Amino acid sequence: MPQSLANNLIHLVFLTKHREAWLSDAVRPDLHAYLVAVFKNLNCPVLILNSVEDHIHILFFLHRTISLSAVVEDVKKSSSKWLKTQAAYLALFTWQAGYGAFSVSQSNVPNVRQYISRQAEHHKKISFQDELRALLVKNELDFDERYLWD
Repeated sequence: MPQSLANNLIHLVFLTKHREAWLSDAVRPDLHAYLVAVFKNLNCPVLILNSVEDHIHILFFLHRTISLSAVVEDVKKSSSKWLKTQAAYLALFTWQAGYGAFSVSQSNVPNVRQYISRQAEHHKKISFQDELRALLVKNELDFDERYLWD
């Protein structure tokens, strides 16, 4: 095949250090816009992005020429630096070291979009810890509970 083609859809989840509630309603819209721009600059367009006070969900296309770990590193590093400049109370902001990344089939995009768009409602019923455990089990990922939280 003379042309390289890929359709790699990723549902990315990462959280603030110690799950602290850094992401207030005041900062989230600008953070979301900033993150969309970072992904765009990496040639990894975002389909949907949403967050609550302590974590973020992003559905995006992973470009065929960049690794997932490089995208996550760039996104977290640049957004952390940017957030620290937005308000005095954010000067000590940091993301947790790890992340969850789950492949998404094209046919499941509508379901994942809906899931991400309803994060605030969702977390009135289920904690982030239970949400992450369910995502890990659904995606058949082995995990050690001792290393999920810092």
